Amino acid sequence: MRKMRMNQAVATALADEMHADPDVVVFGEDIAVAEGPFKTSAGLLKTFGPTRVRDTPISEMGFLGAAVGAAATGLRPVAEIMFIEFIGVALDQLVTEAAKFHYLSRGKVTVPLTIRASIGAGLGFGCQHSQTLESWMYSTPGVKLAVASGSHNAYGLLRAAIRDDNPVVFLEPRALYAKRAPVETGGGAIIPLGQAARLTDGADVTLVALGAMVPAALKAAAGASWSAEVIDLQTLVPYDKETLLESVARTGRLVTVEENPLTGGWGGEITAFVTAELFSDLKAPPIRITCPDVHVPFGKELEQRYLPGPEYIATQVSTLLETGRRPPHWWEGKGVGR
Repeated sequence: MRKMRMNQAVATALADEMHADPDVVVFGEDIAVAEGPFKTSAGLLKTFGPTRVRDTPISEMGFLGAAVGAAATGLRPVAEIMFIEFIGVALDQLVTEAAKFHYLSRGKVTVPLTIRASIGAGLGFGCQHSQTLESWMYSTPGVKLAVASGSHNAYGLLRAAIRDDNPVVFLEPRALYAKRAPVETGGGAIIPLGQAARLTDGADVTLVALGAMVPAALKAAAGASWSAEVIDLQTLVPYDKETLLESVARTGRLVTVEENPLTGGWGGEITAFVTAELFSDLKAPPIRITCPDVHVPFGKELEQRYLPGPEYIATQVSTLLETGRRPPHWWEGKGVGR
C-alpha cells in the first residue's frame, strides 16, 4: 500500500472512478485549472480534459442545479462545494430537488449525484468556514451522508458514493488533508456506505466518532487506563446500527465524540437509539462529548479549546467510569453557550 495525504486519496478516488465510468464528471469552483483549493482534483484536467473536469462560476445554486439535472439525465456528476457553509445558498437543490426526484417520479428517475465539501475547525478559518453542518443534511430522507476520517477511508468511501444511485454528501475534514496514511486502492478497497469500522478492541466503553474526531478518540483511548472499542461511523446516513448494538452490548457504556455543537448533534440520535434498544444492558448513562453551542472561534487557543481534544475526551470517559454518572461539559456554569 502506498502512503498518501488525504487530499491525494480523494484525487486518486476521483481519477479511478473516472477511468472506470465515462459518465463520471467533475465540476466546481477552481477544481480544473487550479486543481482544487485543497488540491483534491490534482491531475484530473490533464488526464480527462475540460469536457469532464470543469471550472464553474461562483454560483453554488447554479452549478448544483446543473449537477442535479445532469444526474437525473444519465451522468454521474461530482460537484465540489469549497466550504460546506457555501451549500446554504443551494440547499434547495439538494434537499428539495435531488432528494425527492426518485420518490416523486415513482422510481423512474434516479439522481446519482455526489456532493463533496470540506468541513471542520482546527486551521483558523473562522466561524463562517469551520463548521461541519451534518445536521443540515442528515434529517432529509433521500440523501446519504458519509464523512472521511483520513486517507485510509477517503478513497473507499468516495468511490462508493460516486457509484451510489442516490444523492450522497461526502464530507472531508480539511484539517486531515495533509495527514499521510497507507491507502489501499482498486475495486477491493471500496467501502460500502452504511458500514462502520471497529478500529480497536475494548471492554470498558464504546467510543463512537466521526470525521476528525476519530483520530482524537483513538489518541485518547491509546493513553488511557481503560480500554475502549473505538468505532468510526464512516457513514452517518445510513448508520451501522448492528455494529453499534454489538459493541455496546459488550461494553455496557456508550460515548459519542462529535465535532459540532451539542444541540442538534448526530450523537443525540445515536444515544437515543442505543438506549432504547439496550437500556437494561447499560452500566452507565450514554454521554456525548461535543463542542459548545457557540460559533467556532478564530483565535488559535480558543479554537483548540472549542474542539474536543484527546485529553478532554479521556477525562470525560474516566469520570464516567469512576462515577457512573454523566460528567459535566467543560463549559457548564461558565456562561458559555446556551
